Amino acid sequence: MDSFKTLSIIIPAYNEAKTIHLILDRVYAVRLIHDIQKEVILVNDCSTDATEEVLLKYRAAHPETNMQYYKHEVNQGKGAAIHTGIKKATGEFLVIQDADLEYDPEEFNELLKPVIRGSADVVFGSRFLGGNPHRILFYWHSIGNKVLTRLSNMLTNLNLTDMETCYKLCKTPLIQNIDLKEKRFGFEPEVTAKLARIPDIRIYEVGISYYGRTYQEGKKIGWKDGFRAIYCILKYNLFR
Repeated sequence: MDSFKTLSIIIPAYNEAKTIHLILDRVYAVRLIHDIQKEVILVNDCSTDATEEVLLKYRAAHPETNMQYYKHEVNQGKGAAIHTGIKKATGEFLVIQDADLEYDPEEFNELLKPVIRGSADVVFGSRFLGGNPHRILFYWHSIGNKVLTRLSNMLTNLNLTDMETCYKLCKTPLIQNIDLKEKRFGFEPEVTAKLARIPDIRIYEVGISYYGRTYQEGKKIGWKDGFRAIYCILKYNLFR
């Protein structure tokens, strides 16, 4: 794919002062295949800890990174931060990267391979495919993820194994033309439903590793978000 020059990496952040510099180190350390360049867009969703201070110090200490930084003046949710990042992206493709350490940026290249071959418009990184490392945590969370994915698949007619994954790599103009509404964790089922309706879209899935966090370590998603996800699956598939 000769015209692919830049990957926009959108990082939504809320109260991630302890890990944000580490994930940025990892993002910038990755060398993308085919010499694809990185555009890093960090959106601070009105953090109440030292996230902004850490980020501004990081940017001052690493001016060569040319990191784009945006801040919401009111906390709106992860989905809203992703919306802001999508609007600002200028790369031919974009990918979403959580600000914690649960996902490994080294695996951007696995997501890129179907795109480089000219086969894919969208690539999901599945935590349930392949033999990559997975931290063993939360049985009922894994069951919940599979239930949500199964329900989503029934209504989208896709055969994904991990609809709720953070790692979704998309053609930038394609996702910028979608009218996204969900401002919190409903982003995942909404964007999946709306991508699935695009005529002739080519969606791929690749296996990724997963270094999950406990709630003591900063995990934020809970059972209420699961019920919201069910609502969003029904809303954006049946009542569109």
